[in-house]
Amino acid sequence: MDRSLTPDIFARLGTRPIINACGIYTDLGGSRLSPTVWSAMAESNRQYVRMVDLLESSGRILAGHLGAEAGRVTTGAAASIVLMVSAAITGGDGAASARLPDTTGLRNEVVLQRNQRYKYDRQIPMTGASVVLAGTEAGTSEAELEAAIGPRTAALFVPAHLDGAGHTVALARVVAIARRHGLKVLVDAAYMCWPLEAMPGYVAAGADLVSFSAKYFGGPNAGGFMVGTRAMIDAVTANNFTRYESGPHLTIGRVFKLDRQTVVGVVTAFEEWRGADHPARWARYARLVEQLRARLAGLPGVTAVARYFTMDERLVPDPVNSLVLELAAGHRLTHAELGRHLAEGNPSIACDVQADKLIFCFDAISDEEVDTVGTRLLEVLSG
Repeated sequence: MDRSLTPDIFARLGTRPIINACGIYTDLGGSRLSPTVWSAMAESNRQYVRMVDLLESSGRILAGHLGAEAGRVTTGAAASIVLMVSAAITGGDGAASARLPDTTGLRNEVVLQRNQRYKYDRQIPMTGASVVLAGTEAGTSEAELEAAIGPRTAALFVPAHLDGAGHTVALARVVAIARRHGLKVLVDAAYMCWPLEAMPGYVAAGADLVSFSAKYFGGPNAGGFMVGTRAMIDAVTANNFTRYESGPHLTIGRVFKLDRQTVVGVVTAFEEWRGADHPARWARYARLVEQLRARLAGLPGVTAVARYFTMDERLVPDPVNSLVLELAAGHRLTHAELGRHLAEGNPSIACDVQADKLIFCFDAISDEEVDTVGTRLLEVLSG
């Protein structure tokens, strides 16, 4: 791809490109596809394929990598939640799927521990299901989790990044409780693709379905996948978009239609991620952070510190992927004003602007762009 064409393309569409110093975010277009991924998607554009066959074969490859029975490419982790819950409610019954979100006569409750509530549990009731909260703000005991299960419970739901947090029951015990009641366990592991050895752990712990978002491993923004048991992936398939036009049921998953290029991009990106030199990736982040920090050294009233900006947006010491910039009290600019100058400048620079700091994350930025960020910061801060 000739990147020199990109500004002209966006100008023609009435917008302008930005330098993304925030990281991997849906609102900023996800990841930057590698040449390998881009080439594979372009190659898939040359021919047609039966989507049923492509989804089955690609899912088999993804499942093999993570020790699961089956897999399925989806349009991302949020869509996967809808499909997972739909599968748990309907069990793959196409007629039941066609009625959703009408869940009359179906098990339609999903149990979630209270301290594991998060913004994406909004996807659960889109299916017609109700979220039943277990425990209190002090945490959830195993007895409290079990007490939340009733005759209408379809599944237990665990956000992987909150597993065990806030005094909640850990996934392995959630699975054990679910098994006693004949229930499914659904796991949203959207950005839990690092470290690599963590990814197969959810299936190994007994989860029936686990979802991942492709943008976090260099895949398309509107892509992701899930893996799990054969029976549950079959139930997902029965709720999804294929055969909507040609089959007997108008299933709920039609809105999550995939193109062949995205399926190929997700699988290619995941295999590239698995084979990547991750120590070199982290070393690059640290080098870029130091490069920017050195350029800002000596500016009065400016402190710049290397940190790790985690996927759940915490700042911890390492491994380094970000530079945290703080302005001293009495500086002529506030942090909000500095962020606005960067966003409104040419080029526009997006970073994480907080009340007391700016965070420049290098997960999605090129070496050349870091140099541009440094130049622009020196202009604004020295002006």
